[in-house]
Amino acid sequence: MSDRGTNNHSEVTDFILVGFRVRSELHFLLFLIFLLVYAMILLGNVGMMTIIMTDPRLNTPMYFFLGNLSFIDLFYSSVIAPKAMINFWSESKSISFAGCVTQLFLFALFIVAEGFLLAAMAYDRFIAICNPLLYSVQMTAHLCTQLVAGSYICGCFSSILLTSVTFTLSFCASRAIDHFYCDYRPLQRISCSDIYFLKVVSFFLCSIIILPTIIVIIVSYMYIVSTVLKIRSTEGRKKAFSTCSSHLGVVSVLYGAVIFMYFIPDRFPELSKVASLCYTLVTPMLNPLIYSLRNKDVKEALRKILGKKILLFNSILTVT
Repeated sequence: MSDRGTNNHSEVTDFILVGFRVRSELHFLLFLIFLLVYAMILLGNVGMMTIIMTDPRLNTPMYFFLGNLSFIDLFYSSVIAPKAMINFWSESKSISFAGCVTQLFLFALFIVAEGFLLAAMAYDRFIAICNPLLYSVQMTAHLCTQLVAGSYICGCFSSILLTSVTFTLSFCASRAIDHFYCDYRPLQRISCSDIYFLKVVSFFLCSIIILPTIIVIIVSYMYIVSTVLKIRSTEGRKKAFSTCSSHLGVVSVLYGAVIFMYFIPDRFPELSKVASLCYTLVTPMLNPLIYSLRNKDVKEALRKILGKKILLFNSILTVT
């Protein structure tokens, strides 16, 4: 025990990301899937932010939150996907100690910020549908900025705490992380330290992040559904449900995967990897598609931008 206790994380210079345990022949297929999904993430989220920033009609609280959601999705998927794609071709599959710390820190920051942002979006929809006459008074630009800033601050605090506790562990048993990115649960598997404190900290963070945000979302939508069912107009009910169902779909996928990953005992590493894909790649890819294809204002703004581009291209062709 004394020999193991003397080894600490400072002796570790890098880790090995094992990734998916599949035949080498499938690595090319997985690379293409990751590349396609990541390209859609880049195109969709950058496009969403561009549309929201360039169209004055979208200068509302809902689109302010959507723009920040796209920003978060873009960055935390970028923390994971490029390195995972590189490792499909790499024989060593190594990541430096500093790189692993950075990856865990940034991923934890953005995923926690997204949870609080989704709760803020649920509250925004609650005010818009249940108290429409007071919407402009209650959902001020100052409050929206505070909610978004609070999401990032909570994400930063949680990330600092989780990352610092994780990397005070000793990694003397193995350098091989059985995952496709650095996460605290796969890291704790290869530690030879007592991980009780890390488990307490992670459970505490999950409890104060996941449970309150889920409660806010569930309560908000209970009131929303109750209010929508009272709307006599079929068209009005359809519009309200259309706006909210997309948000609920995103929340269900994200929280379902997160709960499976962090609340269920860590006995199935391969299933954990699949669950991780849901919130690292699938959700960031689906968000802009769901919010753009099911949103009339966004589609009109996109048509307006594309119309200008076509006119500009035609004018250039005419001049030449």
